[in-house]
Amino acid sequence: MSLLKDKVAIVTGGAQGIGEAIARKLASEGASIALVDVNYEKAKATADDIKKSGVDTEAYKTDVSNTIEVEGIVNKIFDRFKKIDILVNNAGITRDTLLLRMTEKDWDLVININLKGVFNFTKAVTKIMAKQRNGSIINISSVVGLFGNAGQANYSASKAGVIGLTKTTAKEFAGRNIRANAVAPGFIRTAMTDKLSQDVINKYLENIPMKTLGTPDDVANTVLYLASDLSSYVTGEVIRVDGGLAM
Repeated sequence: MSLLKDKVAIVTGGAQGIGEAIARKLASEGASIALVDVNYEKAKATADDIKKSGVDTEAYKTDVSNTIEVEGIVNKIFDRFKKIDILVNNAGITRDTLLLRMTEKDWDLVININLKGVFNFTKAVTKIMAKQRNGSIINISSVVGLFGNAGQANYSASKAGVIGLTKTTAKEFAGRNIRANAVAPGFIRTAMTDKLSQDVINKYLENIPMKTLGTPDDVANTVLYLASDLSSYVTGEVIRVDGGLAM
């Protein structure tokens, strides 16, 4: 039996990369998917491809940092699917540079999308989940939210904030049977890492006990566990998917 049969999941930043892997994994286990991304064309292409497997999937264009826009999209998704069981807050960006060179614009942009975006979707969706008295929220953080990283003051701050927000959400909504957990990926093989030289990758590998980069499916498998009833007594947790990097 499928782990997510008859469930409805929202995946933000789901058009490509880790978000796409998550959407496909949840769909493979029976969940209907509301795929949210600022790039509607890519989101629609991904949604249309997932539909070929017989899974009900819809793409939505959304700026996660826009509170009013998010509220409107969540209402549209609820009207379309009649319930929301799972929320995966995956949308995120980087604007890397050293702290002394970082502009206020790049600080605000990363915080608004990576952290405020999680707040916006969580607030909008928990109103629905609270009435249902059921739900699972999975926030994609990062290992740099645990130990920081030179050149990523804005990104690491946003991902540390996601962890704090996750734990608070878990405490506030546990009484409504809504669980909130975070996944903290390490170095994951994506289109971005594929552009790196082997020398740079080798330097990363020196710090990873398992001596390999992760894959988007490694993250998606962990999200699937947290989205399903297999983790029905797990909330407020941060699960690293990093090959031991942050041990």
